[in-house]
Amino acid sequence: MKSLRLFTALTVLSLSACASNPNSPYDPYEPFNRSMYSFNTSLDRNVLKPAAEGYRMVTPRPLRTAVGNFYGNLQDVFSILNNTLRAEPEKALNDLMRVSINSTFGLFGLIDIATPAGLVKNRTTLGDTFATWGWKQSDYLMLPFFGPSTVRDSSGLGVSLAIPGPEKLVYSTPTEAVGFYGLYGINERERLLGLEKQLDESSLDAYTFTRDAYMQMRAKKTGTQLPQDPDDEEINIDDLVGDPQDPAASAPAASTQPLPIPAPVQP
Repeated sequence: MKSLRLFTALTVLSLSACASNPNSPYDPYEPFNRSMYSFNTSLDRNVLKPAAEGYRMVTPRPLRTAVGNFYGNLQDVFSILNNTLRAEPEKALNDLMRVSINSTFGLFGLIDIATPAGLVKNRTTLGDTFATWGWKQSDYLMLPFFGPSTVRDSSGLGVSLAIPGPEKLVYSTPTEAVGFYGLYGINERERLLGLEKQLDESSLDAYTFTRDAYMQMRAKKTGTQLPQDPDDEEINIDDLVGDPQDPAASAPAASTQPLPIPAPVQP
């Protein structure tokens, strides 16, 4: 317990030290997050991606689908709890029926029978529950190994990993736990093979693109609005065009300053 408290204190201090000169109002820990992003990118390039490519080569698609369904069935168990805590009885009942059907007729979740039967998947995390309870706004936080998150969502993840869950029925030792989560990570990474190229081609700054896409997705899921940078003032088009009754305003005034030449895009 003392070691956990010490680790928590050091983490808070390190984040506080990194909370300087942020480029985004919801990313005050940007230096820390960028370092974690670089770590995760290196880990993915040297370990996860090669493992996922090898996994795809030796594992037939139906088996990969079955593995994904199995882990998805365990996630539905957490959704039952979270939708109950969020006072969403219809969704909780839907999730309960999904788990019941897939765990029995679906061979412990290896076959997803519930989705074709019309029972939608309501993946809900403890972070969503915290948002429902009032923790709406939360700063961006890049986690090692787990990737993009927020302070709220990472807190929910920590609690979920600490409490006894259905996955504890699958493993009982640390070695088995590493294998359990390792297979989950590789199976999930296999599904995303090829997207890293699109990410590199879609933005000059992959970190910013990943952060903004994740935060927009979470804001939509939790029904919140992202904080806006106070320097980003709304542009009034009338101020740019001028008074339409003024003939002199029909064209922009000539500038004595040379136009800036855009820098070439780096490959």
